[in-house]
Amino acid sequence: MYKSIKIADTTREERIEIIKTSLAYNEDSCEGSVGFDAMTMYQPYIDGEKEIAQINMEFRSGMVK
Repeated sequence: MYKSIKIADTTREERIEIIKTSLAYNEDSCEGSVGFDAMTMYQPYIDGEKEIAQINMEFRSGMVK
């Protein structure tokens, strides 16, 4: 397991692995979502632009509207 998932504490390669591992673990959570690509959604995290928590918050707020 990772000590931290924060951008400052991880390399790009580690962030890719974190997302892939998380998606594999939660693969049923997005089942049936037509056209949904979670790797694309988390690209800003992989690129070091946004933390996972920020992406998730933005995603949830879009779901509510």
